[in-house]
Amino acid sequence: MTHKFIKRLDIPCGLYDHRKEHDACGLGFIANIKGVKSHKIIEDGIHILENLEHRGATGADPLMGDGAGILVQIPHHFMSEECAALGFELPKGLEYSLGYFFMPKDAVLRDRIRDLVETISAAANQNVIGWRAVPTDNAKLSQDRDIMAAEPSHWQGFFSRPVGLSDEDFERQVYILRREISNAVIRKLGDLDAFYCVSMSSRTVVYKGMFLADQLHPYYSDLRDKRFVSALALVHQRFSTNTFPSWKLAHPYRMVAHNGEINTLRGNVNWMAARESTLSSSLFGDDIKKIWPISY
Repeated sequence: MTHKFIKRLDIPCGLYDHRKEHDACGLGFIANIKGVKSHKIIEDGIHILENLEHRGATGADPLMGDGAGILVQIPHHFMSEECAALGFELPKGLEYSLGYFFMPKDAVLRDRIRDLVETISAAANQNVIGWRAVPTDNAKLSQDRDIMAAEPSHWQGFFSRPVGLSDEDFERQVYILRREISNAVIRKLGDLDAFYCVSMSSRTVVYKGMFLADQLHPYYSDLRDKRFVSALALVHQRFSTNTFPSWKLAHPYRMVAHNGEINTLRGNVNWMAARESTLSSSLFGDDIKKIWPISY
């Protein structure tokens, strides 16, 4: 017998209406309004994310999530010390860009990709300063053989800043370089599921994966290091609806995180391909052709 004080959820009640209930991703953002960087922003961002786990989804395997991640400012001091320990020095300030790459576990294929990246970046006058293997711990993830096989190798590449570019111009050149790298890998090696540029910027970096919300923090030891600081954190727990989860489809993306799905993917890709020849920009000039195809 239902107690008279227990409210039914199948009828509108106050501000709640079950007809407006939808499955959707979880999204959170925190920032210091004065721009002061701290590790507490990272901790608070993770805390927000872990409280959004109910917005994620799992399949038959309760340890396999649809994806979770965090976007933060590049922690320059942390990265400088880490890279110095590896034998190379980063420029002072943020006179470089940081690319985060999901790479194949196959060492031979990974070396081919790195060689390709170094060749393309040198031609763009954004030479590779060095590479860093991102430390990870998959003990909290599902140990299913197929799921483990999908886990990528994690690498960060550091790229030099051409002389004479403004901050905005440099960020645009980094974007063009990222597009050239991704397109070149596809042309030379095929559309590899194991390769993906997670983020590439002189300002921000993304840590993400095919996680549940509470798996991100233990997976990346960087996020637990007190030297890892930021003045902002954008977090996301994915609920995939019409696409299967994967490492590269986790959010945040390189600049955004969204709540929803693009339900007309094939149509959008075809329309973008048809319109590419008419695209122009006074900021990119002829370099705009280097980012084609925009969708792949």
